[in-house]
Amino acid sequence: MAQDHLAASSPLAEHARLAAFAGEWDGEETVFPSRWTEGGPATSRTVARMDLNGFYLIQDSVQMRDGKQVFATHGIFTYDRDDRTYKLFWYDSLGYTPPSPASGGWVGKTLTLVRGSLRGNARHVYEIIDDNSYSLKIQFSPDAEGWADVLTGVYRRIH
Repeated sequence: MAQDHLAASSPLAEHARLAAFAGEWDGEETVFPSRWTEGGPATSRTVARMDLNGFYLIQDSVQMRDGKQVFATHGIFTYDRDDRTYKLFWYDSLGYTPPSPASGGWVGKTLTLVRGSLRGNARHVYEIIDDNSYSLKIQFSPDAEGWADVLTGVYRRIH
């Protein structure tokens, strides 16, 4: 009998680890002045879920400043079993299409993902504080060596 090539394999423990970020979250953020925006405080609402048979964390966030939506993101996280790294496919309301996903891994409770483009390099550092909170730092570097903060935030689970 021929093997069913469309039969799904099972998610790995590495995929399941992403579930730490699943749920609804309220965030308090600091936006740093950059070529994209003025600096200042912001709030955000993030909704994330494990989906597609547990292989992906799908995350949508909306950032508010002065009572208005100013930024939105759509992130798709997964574990790439071929190269054994985590991947982040990131899309945002600035409208740039990334040439490739961010890539990286966990060290302890910290997931670090880095991507490059013609505009420079971005680094996303997610740190689990406890079951109900995590922090995020997004940084930019033109050369992937000197990193400058773009955004820092702490996110608390909405029960």
